[in-house]
Amino acid sequence: MPDSAMWVSTSSEGAPVLPVLPEDVHGARRVVLFGPPGSGKTTAAGVLGQRWGLPVLRLAPGPQDAGVPYAGLLELALALPALPAARELAASLDEAADRQGSPEDAGRALRLRRQTAALLRDAPPMTLVADNAQWLDPASAAVLGWALRLTPDLPVIAAERTWRPGAAGHWCGEDAYAVRIPHLTAPQVGTLLSPHRLVPYEVTRIHAHSGGNPALALALAQVRGHTAAVPIDADAEDDPVLPSPARRLVSGWLGAVSGEVQELLTCAALDDRPRPDLLSALAGPAAETLLAEAEAAGLVHLGQPDGTIRFTASAIGAELVARLPGHARRRLHARLAEAGRDDVRRDRHAALAADPADPRSALHAARAAARARQRGEHALAAELSLLAARRTPYEDGDLLTERALTAVRDAAHYGDLPRGRVAARLLLDHDTTPAQRVDALIALIDASGQHLHSADELFADALHSAAGRPDLTAQILIRQSVWANVNEGDPHRACALAGRAADLAEAGGDTATTVMALTMQARIRRVLGHPDAETTLGRAVSLPRAASVPVNGTPQHLAARHALFDDRPEEARTALLPLLVEAERTGDAEATVDIRRSLAEAELRAGRCARALDHAHRAQALTDETSLSPAPACYTSALVEGTAGRTDLALVHARRGVDAARHEGNKVFLSRNLFALGHLLLTTGRPEEALDALEEVRDLEGLQQVRDPSVLRWHPELAEALVALGRLDRAQSLLDDTCRTATDLGRDSVLPSLERSRALLDATRGDYDTAARRLTGAADRLRHLPLERGRTLLALSHTERRGRRRASARTAARSAADLFTAHQAHPWIRVATHALDRLGTVPAGDSAHPRLTSAEQRCAELAAAGASNRDIAIALTVSVKTVEATLTRVYRKLGLHSRFQLARTVTPAREGGFPT
Repeated sequence: MPDSAMWVSTSSEGAPVLPVLPEDVHGARRVVLFGPPGSGKTTAAGVLGQRWGLPVLRLAPGPQDAGVPYAGLLELALALPALPAARELAASLDEAADRQGSPEDAGRALRLRRQTAALLRDAPPMTLVADNAQWLDPASAAVLGWALRLTPDLPVIAAERTWRPGAAGHWCGEDAYAVRIPHLTAPQVGTLLSPHRLVPYEVTRIHAHSGGNPALALALAQVRGHTAAVPIDADAEDDPVLPSPARRLVSGWLGAVSGEVQELLTCAALDDRPRPDLLSALAGPAAETLLAEAEAAGLVHLGQPDGTIRFTASAIGAELVARLPGHARRRLHARLAEAGRDDVRRDRHAALAADPADPRSALHAARAAARARQRGEHALAAELSLLAARRTPYEDGDLLTERALTAVRDAAHYGDLPRGRVAARLLLDHDTTPAQRVDALIALIDASGQHLHSADELFADALHSAAGRPDLTAQILIRQSVWANVNEGDPHRACALAGRAADLAEAGGDTATTVMALTMQARIRRVLGHPDAETTLGRAVSLPRAASVPVNGTPQHLAARHALFDDRPEEARTALLPLLVEAERTGDAEATVDIRRSLAEAELRAGRCARALDHAHRAQALTDETSLSPAPACYTSALVEGTAGRTDLALVHARRGVDAARHEGNKVFLSRNLFALGHLLLTTGRPEEALDALEEVRDLEGLQQVRDPSVLRWHPELAEALVALGRLDRAQSLLDDTCRTATDLGRDSVLPSLERSRALLDATRGDYDTAARRLTGAADRLRHLPLERGRTLLALSHTERRGRRRASARTAARSAADLFTAHQAHPWIRVATHALDRLGTVPAGDSAHPRLTSAEQRCAELAAAGASNRDIAIALTVSVKTVEATLTRVYRKLGLHSRFQLARTVTPAREGGFPT
């Protein structure tokens, strides 16, 4: 059973989010689309009906119709009033309604079946769509199911939220093609909400709270500033209330289930990880049936890998909790505390069941937070430590300050910006020492990341609070250095600030801050091409490690990054793996994302595509479930997906990263995501679009005074775009300047890719011999980087083909295809296959061919055997348009241009495989 994909048009803001259904579905005659309410089933049904090219007859039963026998049949009859069979069916239904008693006698039931089958046979060509089919009354479903067996050529689409493949045969056909409509991804939600002009952080929150449900996401976005939920009152702690449009929508969904189900789901909403055994302890044996009803209504997901119950959208749980008055909520927490088996969660419920003014509840929460922290449950620790701070009496100043600081740090670790801000405000509104105030401000800065507002005022407040203390001032200067580099795009100022921080920290004997400052200074010096960059990094590495330094801020992480810049991926990987263990153990979400990003790049450079995809996916998932900026993870996802996965997804990630970085003013990751976008556009044959993105990268890097060409390798990509567009003198000038800089700085790792671009320039000028020599030499130097070597061999094949040396061209292309296949670089496999096909050959074995779907394979076999499009349409019972679209996909996947080539590539269907 496939999922549909959700395609987002990127051509303009506010473009619709449309479902792209699996390719095989277009050859099916009976399709069931199912998923939670508001997930886009109606839209998907409309898209599929339009693709089939027939008029659509739409049935739309409502909840009130489910209990009325034959209401669906009557709707069908009334929709086709011109047909005698429809009038006959309507008359029979009227007769049944007029009679007393049940209409279920055998004679009447058989007559209704006969009349319905006759109506469907007599109807003009059409597609029957049953929207909200979960409310189709059982009597109509039974009759329709019987009649549809007699009319197998009638296309039917049923859209409903309750049916699940494997449970039982569907009324529209035993062999119905089931398609689950999935939730929208974060980038898709961003596109859906683009007219609302939300900042990336707000989009992330709405995606998390809506569960990717389009209808709910739009409802949450209608009230600006209500990114997910707003507090009920100042003492409501984490209990949210939804904006009115979202409340109306969720209330409608909840109205589809019984009150008993809603009560049980309320208990689930009050627990952070509800499990079936917990709810069974509360509701007894009935819990299983009630949960099944909730799942059938699309409200929860059961059978999660971790054994928990998850709401399809967290806003459902928020609405259930918001309905409860305070005393009822505390009473349910008390029951959950009694029923629970987990000590930490029992303490959590006990604290929430207690009177908020009781200081013992704060103690319970603080102890539970400490245990959650020790167990690595950092999201729970962030919630509990904030609860402990809020429950601590205001007059107990020292304890309140301690707990508030702990809450800020827990929130910063997990990337929970809302809780971090609340905890920081608790502390800053209280009388504190300068050190405590600076700690709170620094923790708030760290938690805010790219969502930091009024940065100048915040840094000024922190420096004033530091009161001239060198150790505290140094910590603030490090954050200012990061801000100057990332947001102001001024690495020289960033380097100076980091240098001052290092001097102050060293003079004050603060080793941890000295390490952080030197690491930051080394990072900027590398970017600027400063000769002392490695010496500065060496000083930082030589100092003792301090637990207070974030893992992604350690000199060991920077050393691994430098190894990547210098094309030493194995060395980088060896250094990064223990850092990942440390980051995950401490629960630092931002550090974990950064280390996984670096590992993804290292694995990709080494040619381990599957591992690179895994790290990139995990970094993206953690980013999307926290308040971290999406720009860094999107950059890595774009690079990795574009090389190892799907180019279309890579482009979505790159564009999302560009948008996020622009919103946040993050100049560093704006450059990186624009580079990824330009690279992807170039490799997919769109040099003009690539040039726009890459020239903006060049301008940004110039404004930021970035000198080292190994940090972000946009130079050869821009040169290739210029060559492709015939701007040869500009390409020559760029390559000469970059080669000179790389040689001056000793950045030999950059030279092979520059040589590849020089070779393309030579070939364009007709000097194929020089181009081939350059490319052969570059490929030899790239043996430790298999994917870069493969790309260079492809360029060699292209050059040799242009020089009319087809045998050499085939050898180079085959070597490239073998490399890409061995390392699972799927987009590049397709490029290499296309190159070989142009040379009159294809790689040996099936592994180098993109896989065709079963419908594409059958269509290709019939076409290869000589069948016309009309013959194929008749054989496969689809429209001629569907055949044309399918063959277009086959040609694109296999890199073909004619049926003659198709007959040489695909084994024809056996004789008799299509009608004569």
